[in-house]
Amino acid sequence: MEKPSTTAAAIPPVKTPKTPAELEEAKLIRRMQMMMNLVMQTIAQDSSLSIDDASQMIADSRTAALAMFPGKELAYDLIWKPRFQRLMRERFRIM
Repeated sequence: MEKPSTTAAAIPPVKTPKTPAELEEAKLIRRMQMMMNLVMQTIAQDSSLSIDDASQMIADSRTAALAMFPGKELAYDLIWKPRFQRLMRERFRIM
């Protein structure tokens, strides 16, 4: 009996941006992802970083993300906020 492939159905095809507006949005999304990943890696790896400095970095990254995508506070709160909260709990042992 042949096993059905679930990987093709589970992963939707990636839409390639075509219009200049879509290309610009894709560029901004990638830039924001790189910025957030850099902030997360810095917080995770810099042992000399204080909790206040880490909190300020997170606040600054939120400000920058919302400047790139105005009106997307809910998206930030759903995607990035839990990641930063988990990182702060793990890094600084706060509950």
